[in-house]
Amino acid sequence: MSLPTKREFIIVACGTILFFLLTGIFIGIRTDHVALMGLFLALFFASGLTRKLAIALIPFMVFAISYDWMRVFPNYEVNPIDVKGLYEAEKALFGIHADGQILTPNEYFAIHNCKLMDFLSGIFYLCWVPVPMLFGVWLYLKGERALYLRFAMVFLLVNLIGFAGYYIHPAAPPWYVMLHGFEPVLNTPGETAGLARFDAVIGLDIFGSIYSRNANVFAAVPSLHSAYMIMPVYYSLIRKSSPWLVLLFAIILVGIWFTAVYTAHHYIIDVLLGILCAILGILLFEKGLLHIRGFRRFFDSYCRYIR
Repeated sequence: MSLPTKREFIIVACGTILFFLLTGIFIGIRTDHVALMGLFLALFFASGLTRKLAIALIPFMVFAISYDWMRVFPNYEVNPIDVKGLYEAEKALFGIHADGQILTPNEYFAIHNCKLMDFLSGIFYLCWVPVPMLFGVWLYLKGERALYLRFAMVFLLVNLIGFAGYYIHPAAPPWYVMLHGFEPVLNTPGETAGLARFDAVIGLDIFGSIYSRNANVFAAVPSLHSAYMIMPVYYSLIRKSSPWLVLLFAIILVGIWFTAVYTAHHYIIDVLLGILCAILGILLFEKGLLHIRGFRRFFDSYCRYIR
C-alpha cells in the first residue's frame, strides 16, 4: 500500500474539511455529499493506483459540486426569468399547425405520444451523464491518460459555460409553461414532465427521484443534456474508435436531442444552444487553452501525475 505524501495529505484533508464546512453552512449536508467525498477519499487512500484515479476524477467532481452550489445564489436573483419570450420564439420558429392552432413541438408531443417512445426516451435520457463519464473512465483505464484529461477538462469547461448561460439568461422549461403559465414562481420544485410516462411504463420512480433534487428549474438555456454526448462523439472520432462505438454514441446523442423536446424538458432553441455550447467548449479548450503556455504546463503536470 502506497501512502500519500505529507503535502498530498494536507491538501486533501484541508479540501475535504472546507467542502463539508461550506456545504453545511450554505446548503446543508446530504447523503450524496457524503457518498461523493467518501468515494474520493476511499480511492485516494486505498493505493497509489487508485489515488491517481481519484485525482483524475476531480474535473467530474468539480462539475457536480458546481451544479449543486448554484442553490446558494440562484440565477433568477441575477437576471429576470424568461418564460413567455422563449415560448413565443419557439412557436414562431418551430410551431406546428394542428387542429386549427399553432403548437410548440413540446405541446404537440404532449398530445401525440406512445409507450414505445416513452420507454426509449427514458433510456436515452438516462445516458446523458453516465455514458460520458463511463467513456472517460474507459479512456483512463485504457491508459490513454492525455486524451482522458482533455475529455474530462472539456466536459467541465462545457458545463461551466452552460452554467454561465443559466445566469446570463434564466429561462423556464416548456413544462413550466404547461403547468404554471407565464408568471415566474420562485422555488418551483423540479418536474419529471414527459419523463413521468417512462416511470409509469417501467413502474419505478426513477426520474421522479432524480428531478426532485433539481438545483434550479429556471436553467433551461442552454440545454446541457443536448451538449454532453457531443464530447464522446468528438473524442471517439479523435482516437479513431470503432465505427460501431461512434455510431452508438451518435444514436444516443440524437436520441437525447429528441427526448429533450419530446418530454417537454427543453425547447428546440435550448437544444441548439446546447449544441453550440459544446462546440464552443471544445474549440476554446483545444484551440485556445492548450496553446497557452501556463495552462499547457499545468495540463502536462496533471497528466504526468495521473500516469
